[in-house]
Amino acid sequence: MCTTSIYEARNNFSEYVKMAENGETIELTRYNKPVAYIVCSEEFEEYLESKKPFWLRKWREEFADVIDDEGIPLPPKVFPDPNRKIFED
Repeated sequence: MCTTSIYEARNNFSEYVKMAENGETIELTRYNKPVAYIVCSEEFEEYLESKKPFWLRKWREEFADVIDDEGIPLPPKVFPDPNRKIFED
């Protein structure tokens, strides 16, 4: 892990992003205290996945063939016609 100040990271941001792309984690500090990290997108995706509740991950795995990126396919909603007469006079 690489540690750098925010000021230094700002001046050399593209270099630190390249380092993160190669799998290295960069710790950003302010007054020698860690405040943020730069990580590669794969590591961040793993982090997000680990934050999901266990039951949700299991459910998604179980129904992966049914759901897609849009979620669960639902039929379109049909709203009743407000002009339709239910009872004839």
